[in-house]
Amino acid sequence: MLAQFSDVEPAHLRAALLGGEDLKLAASLLYQSYHDDPLFMAIFRANATDYEARLRSAIREELSTFWQAEQPIIGLFYHEQLLGVACVVGPDSGIGSSRLWHWRLKMLLTAGYVSTKQLLAKEEKIHAAMPAKRYHMLAFIAVSPKYQHAGLGHYLIHAVDRLVDEDVASAGIGVFVTLEKYHNFFADDKYYRVNDLVFGSVSGTLMFRPRQDRRSESA
Repeated sequence: MLAQFSDVEPAHLRAALLGGEDLKLAASLLYQSYHDDPLFMAIFRANATDYEARLRSAIREELSTFWQAEQPIIGLFYHEQLLGVACVVGPDSGIGSSRLWHWRLKMLLTAGYVSTKQLLAKEEKIHAAMPAKRYHMLAFIAVSPKYQHAGLGHYLIHAVDRLVDEDVASAGIGVFVTLEKYHNFFADDKYYRVNDLVFGSVSGTLMFRPRQDRRSESA
């Protein structure tokens, strides 16, 4: 377990788009990271005996949807070990509240009707509150629980920044934050608070980072 950032040699860290062979490992990492997320616990009913199975299935379907829609799934590697994952949805992805029919069908079969309906309602509410029409959305971001508190999240979010900042058609990127302890993490990366949203018993903060013009920064 990494206790301090100094234990990691930055020269051996790299961010890269994941290949299909990495999706299973990415799904496992996301499952570990989001298992205790208040929003997912509410949507997939954490008190039910099949909570973990339905959460696993939902995460697998999400990753499959991102992959089939050719949306970037960024991995953070230390040597060859996958330590972090970030899933980004682009402005022209076709992914959003109007999910493709095959995704809806798979989710109904795996996560159940209520969970699928709540996921779609969540997305509709978030997208309606966004401060821009064309933007990216950070759907997932996670560092392996064994390697958290080592500064690796900053490497991962900076890789996301580069991807968004290079897209002149995008106004920026949004993220919905359910745990207050992550507010400062995103605020340090130039995200600002847009609005507080409530989904049933769970509240969170919608944050947005405007696209940065790299040319003006280097001028």
